[in-house]
Amino acid sequence: MSGSGSGVVVKGVVSFGEFVTWYRVTGRADSGGPVLVVVHGGPGATHDYLLPLAEFAERGCPVVHYDQIGNGGSSHVPGADPGFWTPELFLEELDNLLAQLGVADDYVLFGQSWGGMLAAAHASAAPAGLRGLVIANAPASYPLWRAEMDVLRDRLPAGVDATLRRHEAAGTTGSDEYLEAMLVFYGRHFCRLDPMPAPLMATFIETNMNPTVYHTMNGPNEFSVTGSLRDWSVIEGLPRISVPTLVISGRHDEATPAAVRPFQELIPNARWEIFEDSSHAPHFEEPERFTQVLGAFLDSVGATGARTTTLSGG
Repeated sequence: MSGSGSGVVVKGVVSFGEFVTWYRVTGRADSGGPVLVVVHGGPGATHDYLLPLAEFAERGCPVVHYDQIGNGGSSHVPGADPGFWTPELFLEELDNLLAQLGVADDYVLFGQSWGGMLAAAHASAAPAGLRGLVIANAPASYPLWRAEMDVLRDRLPAGVDATLRRHEAAGTTGSDEYLEAMLVFYGRHFCRLDPMPAPLMATFIETNMNPTVYHTMNGPNEFSVTGSLRDWSVIEGLPRISVPTLVISGRHDEATPAAVRPFQELIPNARWEIFEDSSHAPHFEEPERFTQVLGAFLDSVGATGARTTTLSGG
C-alpha cells in the first residue's frame, strides 16, 4: 500500500488459511517507525468502538484496526465446532496480520478488554518487532474476572442481581426483564455515558447480529462468563514481557483493580494509569486524558514523528 497524509485510509483483507481478516489502516502508509496495531475486545466484537484511536495518525503514527475472525468484515464461520474458537486461533491470526501487512518488525500493540489479554499473550512470546504494549481495561485471568463480577454484582441496587440470577438459572437470559437488569450493570461498569457513544453501539449491534464467538467463548454477557474462556489466564507469561508497557483501567471498570493488578506486579517495565471518572471505555468517558496518556506513551516508544519505511498489504 502507499499513500500520503495522515488522513489516508486504506481497507482490505489478508488471507488467513482458508479465511480472511479484514483490516483498516489510517495514516501515512508510506511512513516508517512503529505502527499502532489495535486489538479489539469481545471475543466476537468488532473494531468499530476503537475507531477513535485513529486520531493518532495525526501524530504521524499509522493505526491498524482489524476485525477478528468470526465477526465484522472478516470471515464468519457459523458452523464451526465450538473447539475451533480458541485463544491460539486469534493469536495466530494476529501474527499472520502483522506479517502480511509488513509491520511485524516495528509495531506497538494496543489491546482492549479480551484484546488486552491477547496482546499480553502475544507479547509474552517476546516478538522481535514489538516496541511497546498497551493493555487497556483487561483482566489478567478469567478466574479473577469472574470472582470480581460477583463483587460488583453484589453492589448493584437492591433486587437487580436477584433478577439476573433468577433468569440465569432458568436459562431465560434473552428475556426483556433480564436485559433491563443487565443494562443496570453495563451503565455502571461498562460505559457510564448516556446515550452510549455511536461507535460502541455499532460494535454491540455487530456482535449481536452474529453472537457465535461471544456466546461460545464468553457467555451471555460481560458478567456471566460460562464459555470456554472461563478458566483462561495470561498470568504465567507476564514476567516474560520485556517491552515498555502501559496498563489502563477505569475506577469503575468491570476490569477491577484486583483483576488488573497482576499486569503491574509481574510485567517488569509496566506503568498503570487509572482513570477516575471512567469504567470500561475511558477513550469515550475521559477522551482528553486518554489521548494525553496514550500519546505520551507512544512518544516514549518512538511511535510518532518522522518516519521512513513502508506498510504493505495482502
